[in-house]
Formats: sequence, structure tokens, C-alpha cells
Amino acid sequence: MRHTLVARAAPSLRIDGRGIVPAALCAMTREEVLRLPLPHGRESMPLGEWFAVNSESVDDASPCLRLEGDLARFDGLGTGMADGLLELHGSVGDSAGLGMAGGTLRVHGSAGVLAGCAMSGGWLEVEGDVGDFAAGGLPGDMEGMRGGTLVVHGSAGARLADRMRRGTVAVHGDAGEFLASRMVAGTVAIGGACGRHPGWAMRRGSIVFAGAAPSPPSTFVPVASDARVIWQLLARDLARLGGRFEDLPRRAFTRWVGDLAVQGQGEWLLPH
Repeated sequence: MRHTLVARAAPSLRIDGRGIVPAALCAMTREEVLRLPLPHGRESMPLGEWFAVNSESVDDASPCLRLEGDLARFDGLGTGMADGLLELHGSVGDSAGLGMAGGTLRVHGSAGVLAGCAMSGGWLEVEGDVGDFAAGGLPGDMEGMRGGTLVVHGSAGARLADRMRRGTVAVHGDAGEFLASRMVAGTVAIGGACGRHPGWAMRRGSIVFAGAAPSPPSTFVPVASDARVIWQLLARDLARLGGRFEDLPRRAFTRWVGDLAVQGQGEWLLPH
């Protein structure tokens, strides 16, 4: 089954939407979807209280789910997704794509804090902005994002890609302070400006500043080793995202390494 959920009205309290994933709902009938319990405060309410559900039978084996309307009070949409397509037409709440492992999640709007938190695979794309701690880790975790791709067409808040371990994060707009703090590995690309302390305590990984590059702090040093082959591979991969990244393969670059305050070997790539 393929379902389209159309929001009736914004709930008075926040809704835990972790159960709303394509694989689960597409295996249900329309009546079962309407009865699906969603935590709302101290109680659970059936999904039909908040959404009108339009369903159709399809032969496509890949699960596909679409949500429309004001979703700003729905948190955790797409949590644990492993396959399928989830289209969210409207701005969504916090923790979109939490722990995502596969599939495609597209947000045609903005997302709250913790977007792509602890994701390990899949494709998460946000047309608007994301809040703080996107692509970061859960409280107490030693690792943030461990795989997959997060693309943000707007701007990102503070602590983007904190403790990032693997994967790719690309933000077409600006990013807040402490970008890629404590980064372990992976790639972060920024098309706009960023706030204070980018790359703080990063150990490995790459940050590509395609827009207004910050001045490297004293704990980063320039290196003159020939990295043109690696740069072309990375630049061509990012160029497919368009925007500020499209002309990266045609640009020269300088490379800085750090954060030496923690014996880090991460790199800043500054195209020019």
C-alpha cells in the first residue's frame, strides 16, 4: 500500500512520530494506519486524530510514504528508516531521521534540532534550515553521524556534525558556531559562512569551505603536500549537489591541518 497522510490541524502538544516510517505503514491497510497509536503527552492518540489518510494499492516493492501539512510539532519522523522513501511536505519537528540507516528522507521545509542525529546510512535532504546538533550524536554517545548523506539547502545551527565519524554533510547556506567540533572522520562542506570555532578539537576528517572561509586558528598549520588527485575526487562528488559546490573542481585550494591542540590530523580545504 502507498499512503498519503494530510495533517488536519496542529496538535496542542508535541507528537512522538518515531513510528511513522515507510516500511511499517506501507505494510498496513488504511484502517490499521488510522488506528496507529502516537504518543501525545501522557497518552496515546490514534493517527487518525491528526491525519486524513489517502491510500492506494501499488505493485512497487519499494515502500513510499508522503506527509503533508503543518508537521512542526511532530518529532522523530523517519527514525530508524532502513529503506523506502519518506516525503515530508512541510516543516517538521526535532530529530528528523534519527538513527536513519538507509532509504531516502526528503523534507520540503525546515527541520528542528538533531536532524540526522546518529544516522548511519541513507539520504536525508532538507530544503530549508536545520537546527542545532544536526548530524551529531545522542547524549552520552561517543560518536555522531556514522554514515549516509545529509544535504541542507538552507542554513544549519550550532554544533553541526559534532563527533562525526563517517559520511557526508553538505550545507548550501551558513552554519553556526563549533562546526564539526570533535570530528573524527567524514566530510563536511559549507557553501556559506560559519560561526566561531569551526573544527574545534577535530582529530581527522575534512571540512570544505566553498563560501566565505574563516581564518584558520593558531592550532591549524598550512601544508604543501600535493593533494590534487584527492581534491578532484572530493570536489567532483560535491559538485553534483550544485550551488556553491558546482564549480569546486575548477578551483585551486589551500590545505590546513589540525587541530594540533589535540594532536589532530583533520584538514581544512579552502578553495580559491
